[in-house]
Amino acid sequence: MQIFAGVAPVGNIAITVDYLVVAGGAGGGSDAGGGGGAGGLRCTVTATGGGGTLETALSLLTGTNYSVTIGGGGVGALQGTTNATNGSNSIFSTVTSTGGGIGGGAALTTQNPAVGGSGGGAGQSGSATGASGTANQGKAGGNRGGSPDFGGGGGGASADGALGNSGTGGAGVATSITGSSVTYAGGGGGAQDGNSARAGGAGGGGASGAPGTNGTTNLGGGGGGGGGSNRQAGNGGSGVVILRYADTLTITFGAGVTGTESAASGGYKRATITAATAGNVSWA
Repeated sequence: MQIFAGVAPVGNIAITVDYLVVAGGAGGGSDAGGGGGAGGLRCTVTATGGGGTLETALSLLTGTNYSVTIGGGGVGALQGTTNATNGSNSIFSTVTSTGGGIGGGAALTTQNPAVGGSGGGAGQSGSATGASGTANQGKAGGNRGGSPDFGGGGGGASADGALGNSGTGGAGVATSITGSSVTYAGGGGGAQDGNSARAGGAGGGGASGAPGTNGTTNLGGGGGGGGGSNRQAGNGGSGVVILRYADTLTITFGAGVTGTESAASGGYKRATITAATAGNVSWA
């Protein structure tokens, strides 16, 4: 469907849609590895990621398809066996949130922490400095520290991951787009050689340990680092897209999109989309 000179096709009505778009969190690093960074977070309600200015709601049209993709979580590292991977991007219409960056440490090869929506924490192996997050989406991972070296926490949507001496993951962002406050996109905890657990950040960040725990599904949390030699790090949690719109509207989920629409409340309906690969949604 083409639109010329900004004029809506006959029968199509302009609507306003608020959104929360959270990308997939990254996998943690192994062998006193850094925590995985949380998925990038962009939101028009309550707060957005990276300490940035609140995003602006989208002006859309009924009867028109809008793209949606939910980013998957990255894989956690295992020393000598598996490299960690970044989280994948989540997309709604023109809005893209960037997948989290991996935690550093020993893996199939030595890996440095990676830049992402939120950055990965530094591990015992590789760079000693945590990676940065993406502006208006997330924060940086923590540096390694201590003796022996401890992995830094993965960055969260609202706070940097902690220095390795503490190693906790950065906190995520709380938003009330669903009608109640929920926290998303916490960073994974950084690990230490002694294998004791370090907490992930609020918002689904996985704790470090032997093995590290996974970030929470559909919260975009980073995976926890693996403590000690040959300890599996946690995987990142998948992302989510939540949409808020007038209660006079009804959403349609296209093929391959897994979503639910809430009952009307406070003048709004909300759609929560938990899985989609290049799918689409529309309103009537």
